[in-house]
Amino acid sequence: MKIGFVIYDGMTALDFVGVFDPLSRLKIMGFLKNVSWDICAPTEQVTDGAGLVFRPTQVGIPLNRYDLVVVPGGLVTRRLRYEGSFIDWLKTMEPCSFKTSVCSGALLLGAAGFLKGKKATTHPSARVELAEYCTQVVDQRIVDEGSVITSGGVTSAIDLGLYLCEKFAGFDVKEKIRVQMDYYG
Repeated sequence: MKIGFVIYDGMTALDFVGVFDPLSRLKIMGFLKNVSWDICAPTEQVTDGAGLVFRPTQVGIPLNRYDLVVVPGGLVTRRLRYEGSFIDWLKTMEPCSFKTSVCSGALLLGAAGFLKGKKATTHPSARVELAEYCTQVVDQRIVDEGSVITSGGVTSAIDLGLYLCEKFAGFDVKEKIRVQMDYYG
């Protein structure tokens, strides 16, 4: 399984890291040896909304090469959803088996057209905007609509990571990762 983690200027770092940590443990802890990932960005350096700096492993490449793509949120999504070149880049994930988002990253999935005819969730402060893109905004930590999975606010990133671990490797593996993380959510 090849995972693409999308990062961009202004994102919320925990939205990215919260999912990255449990999913990376699938390989690190030896549960799924075929897991690999790239950190994908439109630029050679990304600064999150609080000033943390990240360096992606892939810059500007099409996202269609991944089985799973994770899109974090951040306050900047309210503006970024209207930036055509960024949304066009996200649209390259169309053939991916799983498109996921944390927090207001759902606005970006919506702007790319992936939420049409689906239920979705996001941070409570972005629910009005999200309603433009999906059939129903629901107040849940995770909404699984098959190929598209959205999660709520920033702390739901860990929940999403563990949910995906269970989806790909089973309940027992997810539980071992959860215990290793000392997570009780």
